[in-house]
Amino acid sequence: MFDWIALPFFNVIFFLGIGLLATAFWIWMLIDCITKETDRSNERLIWIIVIVFTHLLGAILYFILRKNKRNR
Repeated sequence: MFDWIALPFFNVIFFLGIGLLATAFWIWMLIDCITKETDRSNERLIWIIVIVFTHLLGAILYFILRKNKRNR
């Protein structure tokens, strides 16, 4: 039978894991932007500000809009 007392523990572990993965992705995109983005017309600075202030949303936007385009 399922133990209802253990359910909150698994929820904490699950959401903690998601949070750690999201933070690791955010750091990865921030480092990628700092090291590989061209400094043409302050694009690097603008992307750094977007990534820092919007956290995961900014990292996802950078990944979709810039990183994939730069890799092509």
